[in-house]
Amino acid sequence: MTPSDREATGLLTRPDDLVQLLDQSGIRHANPEFDRWIADVDTDALIALHRDMAVVRRLDAEATALQRQGELALWPPLAGQEAAQIGSARALHDDDFVFSSYREHAIAWLRGVQPHELLSVWRGAAPSGWNPFDKGMAIPQIIIGAQALHAVGWAMGAKWEGSDAASIAYFGDGATSEGDVNEAFVFAASFGAPTVFFCQNNGWAISEPVGLQSNQPLARRADGFGMPGIRVDGNDVLAVLAVTRWALDRARRGEGPSLIEAVTYRMGPHTTADDPKRYRTDDDLATWRERDPIARVHALLEASGADMEAVDADVKTAADRAAAELRAGITAIPDPEPMSVFDHVYAEPNSHLERQKERYAWYLAMFGDEDGGAR
Repeated sequence: MTPSDREATGLLTRPDDLVQLLDQSGIRHANPEFDRWIADVDTDALIALHRDMAVVRRLDAEATALQRQGELALWPPLAGQEAAQIGSARALHDDDFVFSSYREHAIAWLRGVQPHELLSVWRGAAPSGWNPFDKGMAIPQIIIGAQALHAVGWAMGAKWEGSDAASIAYFGDGATSEGDVNEAFVFAASFGAPTVFFCQNNGWAISEPVGLQSNQPLARRADGFGMPGIRVDGNDVLAVLAVTRWALDRARRGEGPSLIEAVTYRMGPHTTADDPKRYRTDDDLATWRERDPIARVHALLEASGADMEAVDADVKTAADRAAAELRAGITAIPDPEPMSVFDHVYAEPNSHLERQKERYAWYLAMFGDEDGGAR
């Protein structure tokens, strides 16, 4: 950590502070350390951030409904984490690269992933949803924490090539107990990789509360790896934007990795296969519902004199359109041919794969479709 980092964040003297610029009532609080990172956020930009969060909340609700209707096999909701995802994603440059877990639908949406691309994996129609190099975002990682290593490897390569691009790795609080994440911390700190580790601490690792992962703020884990760690109100889109811009800037200047702990809450289930009522109370939800990330921005816009009738109408139009596109995207996803499972296993054909294909074709023929077109 450089002296400028100590001065800019107070991380060594106030390691447990939570950076907050917009409180749950929608009141904007001045912050001499981080206000400069959002100096360009005027009323129009704030309206855009509000729209982004409202649209992705609608997309998430629509996908959840599609799963309940049998159109998707599974869906991991993001409800409650809109500010953490939108704020951090809006800080990225086009040439930065995202390595995410399976819940970062808002980030995928901002990176240009289309509805049918977002849903195809969860429908079981494709092994991956998009070409990572087209979007600057790797396909979602299901193995907990593995993407942190991928982010560091990409960042080390970018640094060696002389690029000023950075990578960002998204993971949850539970992933901080995984070896892959800690190994990624070691490599990033040792080689000065331009990586931002973005932990969305949503309170739960499925049914396990964050208190079982750590008895102190997760951001303090950065201390042991020699990189700065900072906690931010993950329901405050302005604070998240400011802190992520700060971390990306120091990465671009060659000052190495940072760890951001965005303190937020998962309002829905871990996935649609989960029943959160078994391990948390309605009181917990009520407390966090009062900290809603969208409501506080709405209150700030209202207090600033924005035309809220026009803002709300614009949001409704955008959300309705996005939801309609998502539903239409379901019908645009074709059922894959069974034999296509072998298409992208290896770059070149080989005898081992050919034997597997022959055996699978024989198996499919048992169902009366010798050309492998059985469903």
